[in-house]
Amino acid sequence: MTLRKIIPAEKTINVKYAIRDIVILANEVAKSGKKMYYLNIGDPNIYDHETPKTVVDATCDAIRNNQNGYAPSTGIKSALDAIARDAEKKGINNILDIFVTTGASEAIEICLTALLNRGENFLMPTPGYPLYTAIQSKLELEPNPYYLDESNGWQPDIEDIRSKINSKTRAIVLINPNNPTGSISKKETLLKIIDLALEHNLVIIADEIYDKLIFDNQELTSIAALNKDASCITFSGLSKNFIAPGFRIGWGVVSGRQDIMGDYVEAINKLLRARVSANHPEQYAIQPALEGDQSHLKTMIQKLEQRRDIMMKTLEKIEGIKLVKPEGAFYAFPSIDVEDDSHFCSELIKNTGVVVVPGSGFGQKPGSQHFRIVTLPQEEVLTKAFEYIAEFYQSYKRK
Repeated sequence: MTLRKIIPAEKTINVKYAIRDIVILANEVAKSGKKMYYLNIGDPNIYDHETPKTVVDATCDAIRNNQNGYAPSTGIKSALDAIARDAEKKGINNILDIFVTTGASEAIEICLTALLNRGENFLMPTPGYPLYTAIQSKLELEPNPYYLDESNGWQPDIEDIRSKINSKTRAIVLINPNNPTGSISKKETLLKIIDLALEHNLVIIADEIYDKLIFDNQELTSIAALNKDASCITFSGLSKNFIAPGFRIGWGVVSGRQDIMGDYVEAINKLLRARVSANHPEQYAIQPALEGDQSHLKTMIQKLEQRRDIMMKTLEKIEGIKLVKPEGAFYAFPSIDVEDDSHFCSELIKNTGVVVVPGSGFGQKPGSQHFRIVTLPQEEVLTKAFEYIAEFYQSYKRK
C-alpha cells in the first residue's frame, strides 16, 4: 500500500499569526545563549503583573465546590448578570443577549461565523489584531481592510471605510483601544462609524478587551452606548484587564433592536450550544472581577504609563523612528525608515536579542514600515531593550 501525503485545506494557507511566528526565530537565537528581551507577547503574567487575589480565590473556591462539570452554553447566571451591570455602567442599556466564551477570541469567531457566508466580507481595521485575518481565511471570506490614519492619531479613516463598503459587506470591526497602536477612537469618529453601519445595515463588532486600561485619566466611550438602533456586539474578558489570559474567559454583549437582530442572535446561540460551554469554574471569577476590588487597575495603569513614557522619551531621539503616543492597552506601533520591517525585526533579534513584531504582521498602508512593541516588561528591561534598538537601528541604516 502506497500512502499519499495528507493535503491540508486551502483555507489554512493564509492563516498567519506574526506575534507567535516570530518566536520561532527568537527561540533559535536564545539557544545560542544570547540574553533575550521579549517585547512581543501581550501576556502580562510573564512580567511583573499578577492576577488579582479575588479572581484566583473565586476560581479555586468553585473548583473545591465541585463546579467542574459542564456550564450552561451561554454562561452561569452570576457571570451574565455581572457582565450586564458592567455594560450598563458603560451606557449599553439595550442589551439583547450576553454569552461567556473561551476567551474573547472564541466569541469573536462565533459571531463572525454566524454572520458571514463564504465570499462575503467584513471591514477589518488595519493595522489590527491578526486573529481577524485568521478567521477571515478560515471562513473563506474576501479581505476588506480599512486603514487607520497615523497622521490623525491612528483614528479610523472614515472616508476609506465608506469607500470599502460593497454589496457583500456585512460587518465592521472596531478594536478600541487598538492593538497594535494603543490608540483610542474618539466619540466623533464612533458616531460616524455608527452612521455608516446604520446606512448599510452592518453589524458593529466592537472589540473592547482593553477597555479598563486607559491612560492619562481619559475614559473610553463604548460605541454600543451611542445609539440604541445600532446592531452591535461588544467583547471583553478577564485576560487583559484582570491579568488572567490563561483562564480563557471572554464574553460578548449583543445590543440593538430585537426585530433586526433576533435571527442573528439565535444563530449565535446555535453555535454556542454546539460547542457545549466555556470553562466552568473560571466563570465564577467574573462577578468578583467586575464588582470586587479593582485596585490592581490603578497600579497597572501607573506602571504602563511610566513605561510608555520611557519608550516615548527614548524613541523620539532616534531619527527615522516616529511614534504616535499610545492612549491605552500596552502596545506601541512605531514607524521606521527601512525598506522591509520583517527583515529589520529579524536582524534585530539575531544581533541584540530584542524581540519585536514586524508591522506587516498586523497590516499597514502599502509602502509604510512599522514594528509593534509590548510595554508590559519592567522598566529596566524596556530601557535596555530601547538602547539596543537605538544602537542597532543606526548600524542597520549604515549598511
